Amino acid sequence: MADRLPELRGALADWLGTLGLSEERQEDVVLAGYEAMANSAEHAYRDGEAGAVDVRAEALNGRLTVTVTDYGEWRTPAATNGLRGRGLRLIDSLADHSAQVHREDGTTVTMTWLSGG
Repeated sequence: MADRLPELRGALADWLGTLGLSEERQEDVVLAGYEAMANSAEHAYRDGEAGAVDVRAEALNGRLTVTVTDYGEWRTPAATNGLRGRGLRLIDSLADHSAQVHREDGTTVTMTWLSGG
């Protein structure tokens, strides 16, 4: 998965470029989406095992939604020295709304932006 992150980020950026959004909004969506993908790649699967991550994006009825779902095991983040562990806060600050749902069979991060950006 981790080796495909640049490709997925590029595909998201290319798609956003077709929507007529401001450059700033596109950058926010790409960064938040990439952060969610990177979190899945790094944290969802134990001992570096490979696992699936689904990335979905849609623009519908004045909303832009990006959803990243993995099928790994949620682990409570370990305490850090302040240099790590800021990904979900970054996502929260970039999206108009974000939510994380942790299940036994994986985690879904949903990020939503309202039109006008």
